[in-house]
Amino acid sequence: MSSAASPLPIAVLLSGGGTTLMNLLREIAGGRLEAEVRLVIASRPCPGLEKARGAGLSTVELRPRDFPSVADYSAVLFDRIRSAECSLVVLGGFLSRLAIPPDFEGRVMNIHPALIPSFCGQGMYGHRVHEAVLARGVRVSGCTVHFCDNEYDHGPIILQRCVPVREDDTVDTLAARVFQAECEAYPEAIRLFAAGRLQVVGRRVSILPPST
Repeated sequence: MSSAASPLPIAVLLSGGGTTLMNLLREIAGGRLEAEVRLVIASRPCPGLEKARGAGLSTVELRPRDFPSVADYSAVLFDRIRSAECSLVVLGGFLSRLAIPPDFEGRVMNIHPALIPSFCGQGMYGHRVHEAVLARGVRVSGCTVHFCDNEYDHGPIILQRCVPVREDDTVDTLAARVFQAECEAYPEAIRLFAAGRLQVVGRRVSILPPST
């Protein structure tokens, strides 16, 4: 739990452009999110890693191909996170498989650019998701913030936000609309976690009322 005097310490994991990281940093700088990004881990060289370094954040590049297995990779990655004393792990376009250890169950979040359980799973990320949405002809899309387990896009759902799919949408216009929803939903989920208001029972997440 965090307070104004003790921001929630988080680690951000990324593999791409770092747009989610930059959104969180804007929320923190604007006083709308009481959190501190203590560590950024990238699974490969990417613009997001350079943005993190430019922001003066502590960064690590850990490439899965340098490890013999997902388990070995995950063990080193979570050891780094423990050393930074992070309470929450936030995935921001992180494309590598993880094995989440018991002490981080319910402490790893992801955001997916569709309404899980639709248009999700292995290989469904980025513009691939929006291409599939448009090809299927659905009327609404959106984003889902969820806790991670050891399956792709499978853990308990925290928040979802809907956006319309318009007749003249392209992949880029739909992606932009969904990202605007992500920019609101992810910080809100982190705020709820920091306030101790997320209760997980099985596959369901209850949002508890604010403490008085």
